[in-house]
Amino acid sequence: MELNALLQNIQPLDENAMVQAQARQNRLTKPPGSLGRLEALSIQVAGITGQMPPQVSQKVVFVMAGDHGVTEEGVSAYPSEVTAQMVLNFLRGGAAINVLARHVGAKVVVVDIGVKGPLEAHPNLVSAKMAAGTQNMTQGPAMSREQALQAIRTGYEIASTEIKGGAQMLATGDMGIGNTTPSAAIAAALTGKAPAVCVGRGTGVDESGLLRKISAVERALAINQPNPEDGLDVLAKVGGFEIGGLVGVILAGAVHRRPVVVDGFISTAAAMIAVRLAPLVRPYLIAAHRSREQGHTLMLEWLGLEPVFDLEMRLGEGTGAVLAMSVVEAACKILAEMATFDEAGVSEKI
Repeated sequence: MELNALLQNIQPLDENAMVQAQARQNRLTKPPGSLGRLEALSIQVAGITGQMPPQVSQKVVFVMAGDHGVTEEGVSAYPSEVTAQMVLNFLRGGAAINVLARHVGAKVVVVDIGVKGPLEAHPNLVSAKMAAGTQNMTQGPAMSREQALQAIRTGYEIASTEIKGGAQMLATGDMGIGNTTPSAAIAAALTGKAPAVCVGRGTGVDESGLLRKISAVERALAINQPNPEDGLDVLAKVGGFEIGGLVGVILAGAVHRRPVVVDGFISTAAAMIAVRLAPLVRPYLIAAHRSREQGHTLMLEWLGLEPVFDLEMRLGEGTGAVLAMSVVEAACKILAEMATFDEAGVSEKI
């Protein structure tokens, strides 16, 4: 499907379902508004799905993995080999995302969309490698415009397959050594903020490493001049394959009316690209958490999203998103399963 045709399939939220959800919330055995954002989340998800009550028990997190040429600039505390090594850890079920996904009952879909090292076939690995990582964005575009489109298409198709298989709520996750640098570049390009306020310490670089990252983002923006009005241009020039894949996942969620729980810094960069491509995507998004990564708050403000929680996390992988999935599911269960005053025979406020 062509991107423009795909974007035209995104519809506003279902107002009727939201009105029904609000009406039921007002009749549940509690003071109105006493469950705070749980109430708002349940109404939002009703609008997303068009269901009352919304069904979100089938949960899938997509962990897109890719490498980055910009690591040549010394922007990470870890070598690029770690990307492939961590993918193997995901496949063995030993990473934080696996533990938390098991905890909340979410399926983990691991995608090699651009890992530098070779990865053997594995029944739990979706192999969609576009190249052995992106180009060094300080020297020119990270990828071609066609590759950016292909990355989005890949993520869209993988997510759509899971949705056809029953996925009711999606979460975004990532793995890619160096990927906080392109994410910061995307944030700077779209918000117009200086790289120094968008770039953080990522995997934990020291002071000189932080200065190298800021310099890399400044040079990438200067040499590539990404057009902030063109999301595809920004993705191609200063993005990453896994970020593009996550854009596709997010667009699939919006097209197929599934809530998309967005993880931290890298996932939020993907969400910004998706919203730049199609503003109607925004209400389909639920920001999981506020990352410790500097610049994440600016990105959330640009999107107009309030995170579900702030646990000072900055791991990525989708860890914050799967935890937030359990909160979203709890909100929907309250709406569906809690008794109304009429059903419970409870006296109402005088």
